[in-house]
Amino acid sequence: MEAPTMGVEEEFLLVDPRTGAPVGRNVDVARTAADLGIDLQLEIVRCQVETSTRIHTSTAELLRELRELRRGAAASAEKNDALLLAAAVPPAGPDELTITSTPRYDRIAENFGRLANEQGLCGCHVHVAVADRAVAVRVSNFLRPWLPSLLALTANSAIYRGDETGYASWRNILWRRWPSAGPPPHFDSLQEFDTAVESMLSLGVILDRKMIYWDVRPSVTFPTVEVRVSDVPATVEETALLATLVRAAVMTAGTIESVPVVAEDTLRAAYWKAAHEGIDGAAIDPFDGRTVPVEDLLMRFVVRIRPALEELGELGFVGDGVTKLLARGNGARRQLNAFRVRGELGDVVDQIAEATLYSCR
Repeated sequence: MEAPTMGVEEEFLLVDPRTGAPVGRNVDVARTAADLGIDLQLEIVRCQVETSTRIHTSTAELLRELRELRRGAAASAEKNDALLLAAAVPPAGPDELTITSTPRYDRIAENFGRLANEQGLCGCHVHVAVADRAVAVRVSNFLRPWLPSLLALTANSAIYRGDETGYASWRNILWRRWPSAGPPPHFDSLQEFDTAVESMLSLGVILDRKMIYWDVRPSVTFPTVEVRVSDVPATVEETALLATLVRAAVMTAGTIESVPVVAEDTLRAAYWKAAHEGIDGAAIDPFDGRTVPVEDLLMRFVVRIRPALEELGELGFVGDGVTKLLARGNGARRQLNAFRVRGELGDVVDQIAEATLYSCR
């Protein structure tokens, strides 16, 4: 059987290059990018844009396009006096942001108030092809216990509005205020999944199926399973690492009949711990509730999906990537390191901007 294809969406902030504050120029930046042959999507607030890769069959191909897209998006931002940042929350700026005016976004803003106006949160969405929606639900069940590990690995939102948040992923804490966000429930069937979605629609908790914000879901648009737990990673290498792990996990899920059902309260605790500490503290093992080193849990995940990684020829890439990331630090650690030298927000913005285009020049 051929390995499934994959694609990635990355969300970015547009900020003032002098102050680091969000700037509402996504329409202009997207127009400039279109002239360069790059399709940038508009997000709910005007200080955000999103890139989408093509469908890929190898990590090397994906990495090349991720570099091209970040380079092109950054150049388009610069032409509009903006700086592109791969940061999951605005490092500076006001409490409320300007909504991108479209019929759908206006309706969301009308119904959800400040949740929409404070939506300057940037994630990374990995799509992996699956045979059908029932397979996507099986993948979701398999991935549920490992989602906190993927969050810890990619955490990139430690500085928010000029100060330390006390969390490696403040985006995750803010994001889970949405009624349909966070880890999905365990579903015994596709019918059970569909029933849950229909219930949220009928209750007015979501306005459409695209507002199913669970961290794993059958894609509404593509024949894929979509994994959405991650902060936008600081570098393209980290994004490629995440995508490769998710792809191998999807393959692994297809080889097993059943998975343990992790208790909701244990999984919530593991999420909070991952958001709080990232890769620089302990983690909660969702399978038994014990506290363990983050590195140990990450390596257990790699071992669990190792046959798929070997089949893909990506075991070496993943092993090297995880080792280097643990040693160098993810975006959250590097943001904190930059801020704690002088307590200057400008140092943080400079560090994020450098990481955004690291290896992309």
